[in-house]
Amino acid sequence: MTAYLSLFLSSFLAATILPFYSEVVLYALVKQGYPGWLLVATASFGNTLGAVVNWVLGRYLLHFQNRRWFYFKPKQVEKMQRWFNRYGQWSLLFAWLPIGGDALTFIGGVMRVNIWIFILLVGIGKSLRYIAILYLA
Repeated sequence: MTAYLSLFLSSFLAATILPFYSEVVLYALVKQGYPGWLLVATASFGNTLGAVVNWVLGRYLLHFQNRRWFYFKPKQVEKMQRWFNRYGQWSLLFAWLPIGGDALTFIGGVMRVNIWIFILLVGIGKSLRYIAILYLA
C-alpha cells in the first residue's frame, strides 16, 4: 500500500509546478514486480488530479499574475494563450510533456476549458505516457 501511495503522491506532485519525477518511481515499482495496470492507473489518477490543481490555479488565480511570487511571468501566460488559441483544447493531450506540460494545464484553466473535457484529454495523454513507460520497463 505504501508503494502505491508513494506513486500517487509523486505523480500528483509531478503534475504541479513542483519538480518531481513520477516516472522514476513507476519504473522502480515495475521492476519490483508490482502489477503494471494498477501502477499505471495509480500514476495516471495522481498525475491527472495534479493537473486539475493547475487548472484551478489558472482559472481562479490569474488576477495575481503581476505579483512577484506568481510562478508564471505575464509574457509566458500571453505566449501560452496565443499557442492555446492556435491549437485549441486538443493540445491538452500533450500535457504530459516535461517542458510546457504544466504551463499548458494552467493555461487550460485560464482559457476556461470545460473541466470534464480537460480531465478527459489530460487523462488520456498522461495515461499513454505511463503505459509507454510500463512497456519500456
